[in-house]
Amino acid sequence: MIKLYTDAAVNQHTGHTAIGILIVNNGKQIQLNQVITPTDNHDAEFSAAIAGFQKLIDLQIDPSELIFFYTDSKIVIDSLNKQYAKHFEKHLDKLLGLQNQFATVVNTWIPDKQNMGAHTLALQALHSI
Repeated sequence: MIKLYTDAAVNQHTGHTAIGILIVNNGKQIQLNQVITPTDNHDAEFSAAIAGFQKLIDLQIDPSELIFFYTDSKIVIDSLNKQYAKHFEKHLDKLLGLQNQFATVVNTWIPDKQNMGAHTLALQALHSI
């Protein structure tokens, strides 16, 4: 079982944008963050989710492994559940394609306070600029 947490942070004054990814596998954590091309928060949340699943693939995680995906972005979770996103079709298609490489993915919305690991990582990257 793998737990994947993602989050994005956008500085509204500068437009700087960053993402945070936390992967928990067998009690071990992989913490990643990076600055990305400036964008709005919804776009950044999709980018974080895509980067998180791409990292699982890069790590050669067994495709039969159960993946629990957590994000505090309602638009990402709603889009995944509906398999539709009016303004984010390309991001959603990419994310669904990555998720489809795993047998079982459980997508779960969590409140901000339960996503502090990924949130802190995104803020660290944002403050490094």
